[in-house]
Amino acid sequence: MGENNIMVCVTQQRTCERLIKAGLELSSENSKLYVVHVAPKGLNILGNSEEGEALDYLFDISKNVGADMTVIRSSETSKSIIDFCKKNDVNIIVFGESRENVKGNNIIVDVSKKLCNKVEIKVIPTN
Repeated sequence: MGENNIMVCVTQQRTCERLIKAGLELSSENSKLYVVHVAPKGLNILGNSEEGEALDYLFDISKNVGADMTVIRSSETSKSIIDFCKKNDVNIIVFGESRENVKGNNIIVDVSKKLCNKVEIKVIPTN
């Protein structure tokens, strides 16, 4: 397996640990692993202790597997993911399957349309 820069998109839930592990499985010795959470502007993450704890937990998991974790403040989730992806030469993005997929109007669809064939997108199903 060649050198991959892998971006794992997480929400503020502990269950996203499985996404980080999936990203780790896709990586090789020369890969860079990025864990990214896009938080809407104005949302007080730290005010909600459950969400804050979950992000702390994911931050620790990221650190343990040698990944950089970034929290981006933005109301444009897709654009933020695409910008991060381009800036860091990401070639694989890992998303968790979401209930929104059914509607067809979601971040995964949006990001894959805009990045076309430049980036491989892996969607990890909810068990």
